[in-house]
Amino acid sequence: MRADIQGLEITVGELKHLCGVGPDRLYRPASATKFAHEALKTVGLIVLVLISCGLLVAIFPRAYLVWLALHLAAIAGLIFEDAWKIWCSRHHKDLIHLFDDVDRYNGIIKAIEINDKIEDAGNAFVKIGDRSKVIQALQTIREDLVRALKTERILRENKKFVATNSELFANNLTTLKALQISDRSSQPGRLLSEALQLAVEVQAEMKKLQSRNAANLKNGKADGG
Repeated sequence: MRADIQGLEITVGELKHLCGVGPDRLYRPASATKFAHEALKTVGLIVLVLISCGLLVAIFPRAYLVWLALHLAAIAGLIFEDAWKIWCSRHHKDLIHLFDDVDRYNGIIKAIEINDKIEDAGNAFVKIGDRSKVIQALQTIREDLVRALKTERILRENKKFVATNSELFANNLTTLKALQISDRSSQPGRLLSEALQLAVEVQAEMKKLQSRNAANLKNGKADGG
């Protein structure tokens, strides 16, 4: 990986640090089909646990209470984990959307890395001509994504947070739009175009967060009054 894209990727560890929730704690997409699929997988695991319990009880009958307790605890853990993930997925849809945006952002960086390897292999024709502009766009998007993840966590952990703090929703979209590449059909043109689209979608998620929490704050005041 070349020096100019090192550190741009948003890692799983950084995600957990920023928002307090790892991507593996949510089902994506948060749909009934996904929930049903994961529930079936859990049922399959429970069946295997029950078979294991039966075999161990048959081999070591005197310790059947121990085996039964251990396997029941394992089953309870599987059910609890599945239920918890479904609950989190249903209530943290904004975070899921941001995780999807992070995946797309990281995908652009991966595409550049692969392109660099192809160029280093002797294929000079794939060189990204306006590379500095693409990197600048990615740096700006990274800042917006980090800000969005931090803001989502604040709003999630503080239900009565004053949603009118517009400075938290500031973004650099104007700066991104000011970046121009002469040939939009070129490789850098396509990368920047995708980066710009991602930036627009991140901004849309931020606006939805702001609107939703402003409505919640208003409803809370009405209920209290």
